[in-house]
Amino acid sequence: MMKKYNFLVLIILGLLATGLISACKSDLAVGVEDKIATSIPITHINIPYVYNIKIGVTEIDIEGTGFLADDIISFVPRSGQGETVDLPIGSLTDNGVIVAISDNVKDGAYDIRVKRGELSQLIGKTYVNFVFNTDIPDKDGMTVKGTVFVGDKGVADVVVSDGEVVTKTDANGVYYLPSAKKNGYVFVSVPSNYEVITTNTVPQFFKPLTGITSDAEIRDFELFPVNNDNHVVAFLADIHLANRNDDIAQFQSNFLADINKTYDYYKDQNKKFYGLTLGDQSWDQYWYANNFKLAEYLQTIKDLEFPIYNVIGNHDYDPYVALNDWLAASPYRNLMGPTYYSMNIGQVHYIILDNMDYKNTGGSNGIIGDREYTNVIAQEQLDWLQKDLAYITDKSTPIVVAMHVPLHSNPDANGNSNISLQNGATLVGMLSAFNNVKVLTGHTHINYRVKQSGSNITEYNIGAVSATWWWTGRSGYAGNHICKDGSVGGYAVQEVEGRNQKLYYKGIGYEKDYQFRSYDLNTVHITAAAHTPNANATFKEKVPGIAGEYATKRDDNQVLINVWSYQDNWKVKVTENGNPLSYTRVRKKDPMHIISYDLQRVNVNADPTSSFATTNTAHLFLVQASSATSTLEITVEDEFGNIYSETMERPKAFNYTMR
Repeated sequence: MMKKYNFLVLIILGLLATGLISACKSDLAVGVEDKIATSIPITHINIPYVYNIKIGVTEIDIEGTGFLADDIISFVPRSGQGETVDLPIGSLTDNGVIVAISDNVKDGAYDIRVKRGELSQLIGKTYVNFVFNTDIPDKDGMTVKGTVFVGDKGVADVVVSDGEVVTKTDANGVYYLPSAKKNGYVFVSVPSNYEVITTNTVPQFFKPLTGITSDAEIRDFELFPVNNDNHVVAFLADIHLANRNDDIAQFQSNFLADINKTYDYYKDQNKKFYGLTLGDQSWDQYWYANNFKLAEYLQTIKDLEFPIYNVIGNHDYDPYVALNDWLAASPYRNLMGPTYYSMNIGQVHYIILDNMDYKNTGGSNGIIGDREYTNVIAQEQLDWLQKDLAYITDKSTPIVVAMHVPLHSNPDANGNSNISLQNGATLVGMLSAFNNVKVLTGHTHINYRVKQSGSNITEYNIGAVSATWWWTGRSGYAGNHICKDGSVGGYAVQEVEGRNQKLYYKGIGYEKDYQFRSYDLNTVHITAAAHTPNANATFKEKVPGIAGEYATKRDDNQVLINVWSYQDNWKVKVTENGNPLSYTRVRKKDPMHIISYDLQRVNVNADPTSSFATTNTAHLFLVQASSATSTLEITVEDEFGNIYSETMERPKAFNYTMR
């Protein structure tokens, strides 16, 4: 029996009719609805606030007087995800109409409209909720209940949470939550060897709550069995789509082509493939100016054939909302789901955290604020995390934590780094009980790896899909795709077999074994004449200061090697005529990025944006050769024994497309 909350809908519809709450009108009817509000004379409308539809039921009734047999009932998703579903009227009744529910109608919030010819009129709002078992009894204090199921059977021991309270399903797959409904959703920690349905690549592991406190809401979750013990996860940091810098064209022709090729490679091996963003899918500064928000981002990736879990980044908040992190993150939650949650893929437990408190001082409707934030994990998340981790009794279970802002600082030339996240030490302490913890982060648009001495935690800070915010590849610039540290723009790939994990960095447009670039410093001479020919005299004068040491012509036969995924358990070997050469790890700037971004800006008489400028990195190695023309054999071996090599013939040219 479906529950109806008709009183609220009738009040809303009454106010709409009198124009007292015009803000509640559908966006689709702005400028039109006032003119046609009485053009379709349907009265006595009675639509439930929630349609609890038992799975298998194929029809619903809509009460009202004045419907015609040829009318079309439209279900318009209010979340911005999914397409409008037009449903013909099955039959007219004395009280209204019966409509057959299409498979295209999914769980979620909808505007219901009636179409008659060219007219379209809002008649109500509802939440469609497909229910596995409508007969779960209420329990005192339990405000959310439901079943996690496969086919016609419940699934036991599945973790369910509202972001505060955490519980598990019983033997019949039933759960109860004493939820205060503060967060407005409930989610399931997808268990090993199961998946959920996806919408525009987003796994639907979460369901919003209506917030009605007087009744226990039913929220069921359907799982689908898969074998994902052997799986692959692509970690996608800082995509930053904003409809600028030719980013859409670059994204589609380069990244989408590359990730699809990677997906096909593993699909041919029968491995399940997943994406996991690391934040900043969008760029808040351009949400409104370029009309490109998170919904537009999802439309751009919707044809990818694999699920993508998401992390919120500091640029994924509404820039019109000031000093309220929760409200500013509402558009993200409506489309992507909770900003913190967990799931299990195969034998690995993945934890997604939101480690920013968005401030955005000065923001208001129509005005973008300062967009500043604090790098911190809110206490409510830490409380939830403690409860989530308590369900993992086997401490040898691999743990992967994904969040946007790094846990550690960019290392120095000796590989030393500090915890930079405000309460990062607390997070480290909570994870200390587990034997194998990997932390994946983005935000910096550079690559670095940090292994705490004597610790079980390794952080992988990942270079950006957007590289330098899509600048170097934009029309008229360098024609390449390079991050601030000289890394190729790309993403990380984790291969998992059981509990064994192997992770590598995949440069967009390059084979997976392209892991370093070498420079013959005898040929690296950065000058205004060569690299900023179109700049005026004032900007040409800036070139030596920006180029630094590379502004001076050299003949000392040194070679610089940039190994973007280097960590302390990797090995670098260089030989000249069979003789091994020593090397020194250094922390400095990559010369190719200087000419690909910094000086491209100078070339158009503009200063490089400080956040985008070439940064110092410690995954560089300096080698002394004996002559200017000797050939060097360079090999780099990662922790898994994979060897990457180059026969470096010198002199080696320095240019925008060098490898």
